[in-house]
Amino acid sequence: MAGRISESGGDLDENSEINVTPFIDVMLVLLIIFMVAAPLATVDMKVDLPQSVAKPAPRDDKPVFVTLKADLTLAIGNDETARESFASELNRITNGNTETRVLLRADRLVDYGELMTVMNLIQSAGYGKIALVGLEAAPGR
Repeated sequence: MAGRISESGGDLDENSEINVTPFIDVMLVLLIIFMVAAPLATVDMKVDLPQSVAKPAPRDDKPVFVTLKADLTLAIGNDETARESFASELNRITNGNTETRVLLRADRLVDYGELMTVMNLIQSAGYGKIALVGLEAAPGR
């Protein structure tokens, strides 16, 4: 507690005001410590990435869609296909061109493992260019 000397007599009056100067000093010291320590705590990896001026890849005139439905049935385009004849049907549609990009879309309820199984099925048919298809969400969703 702080005291105040009164002019009338020598008694000290009790002062109930809080002295915040030491509190502010401690907070400023802590702020400086955190400002110095925060950049040291992050891990940076410097990588010199090459620049690219490549144009975006042109879209296919007739894309090949493979759809995995919620009931785990497969469809190429709009035609349902059995998994046993999937590779031959995909080759028929793409005329055997294994460089064709295959667009894979799956129902929201499909298990991730099932999606990977279909991706492996496409890769085992010889198609290495697989793209996943999704819907654009509205901002804030």
